[in-house]
Amino acid sequence: MIDKQPIIDTSQFKELDFLLTLLREENKSEEIIPSKEINWSYFLKLVKHHRVCPFVYLKLKDTPDAVPSNVIEALLQEYKKNTFKMLQLTGEMETLDKVFQENDIETLCLKGPPVAYDLFGDISLRMSKDLDILVREEELEKAESILFSLGYEKEKVSTVLNEIKWRHHHIAYYHPNKKIQVEVHWRLQPRPMKRTSFEELWSKKRESQVTKHPISFMGTEDLLLYLISHGARHGWFRLRWLKDIDQMVRNKDINYVRFKALAIRHQQKHLVGQAFQLSTLFFQTPVHEELRHIVNTKVANQLAEKAIPFIKEMVQFHVHPKPKILEKSYKNYLISIKSKREKVLFFIILFYPISVDAEMFKLPHKLHFFYFLLRPLLWSVRKIKKVTLS
Repeated sequence: MIDKQPIIDTSQFKELDFLLTLLREENKSEEIIPSKEINWSYFLKLVKHHRVCPFVYLKLKDTPDAVPSNVIEALLQEYKKNTFKMLQLTGEMETLDKVFQENDIETLCLKGPPVAYDLFGDISLRMSKDLDILVREEELEKAESILFSLGYEKEKVSTVLNEIKWRHHHIAYYHPNKKIQVEVHWRLQPRPMKRTSFEELWSKKRESQVTKHPISFMGTEDLLLYLISHGARHGWFRLRWLKDIDQMVRNKDINYVRFKALAIRHQQKHLVGQAFQLSTLFFQTPVHEELRHIVNTKVANQLAEKAIPFIKEMVQFHVHPKPKILEKSYKNYLISIKSKREKVLFFIILFYPISVDAEMFKLPHKLHFFYFLLRPLLWSVRKIKKVTLS
């Protein structure tokens, strides 16, 4: 049990309340009775937004009298579409891994089919839109040339003074014929979050049997911490991320001593606390004794409360540009989840030039280092212009 938890009133959110009922592990199909006041059109939007269509479909498909037939049919189509997509991603993942191995590049699959199979025992039960792989930073260019040879195209990202390596942690590649996107990571998380070396992750790797050719993916404790830090960075705006945590805790043999040590070493205790506060609140996820003192804290409780509005309001932080009211609250939230060390590094990184600086004031390539001196001035000019225009 958790001593103090955030309070969420779902009485005014009938659709969200019903969705949470469906996602809870203990609820069976025969026990599911939806409210008569549910807006089914909004419910479908909610299910798609949180990317839990397959899970919800399997819970509702045997309750034809409780749910309108058009809702079941819409969920069935999403379930089929996701199954085909996951099969396509599985085949492409196997192809890519073979080619990388032939070229002596070791890769770790971060999400996608191996994680779906590991957590749910069925790749069709978790929705994925792309493949995420981790490579050593020194092998990034070699991996890129291989993807080019296979027909992939690199996303266009403006950069100055190798800014992308400082502000990002992956690059996306898209295959125009296969309609598949691959994100190649050289870090698990963007700066200023602490980096886990590829060698450390590789030493604890597991091999997925989702394909005949074994695919390497992260060890259990590394994966759990990664899923938590990833969800936290995105404000947990998709319930699927919390369902992953719930599923993992209930079904995997986790070494909680090692997991706690990882969280402490990477200064992510507060994120672990937040994740378990939210997962327990929504799904009654059990908390292991080893984590009680991490989860039962005022900080974890406060961070969980800050994420709840993002979940309730069905926000989408990946959409650009973001609504102004959300952009400000999200920026404040991102600052609040950083450790003291990360906050210091974050403000230092703010002084690193960005491509917009080069667009505002063009300099010859040889003089780009001057952008470090000009950045405060250029940043101030942009802020003044923004205030004037608004």
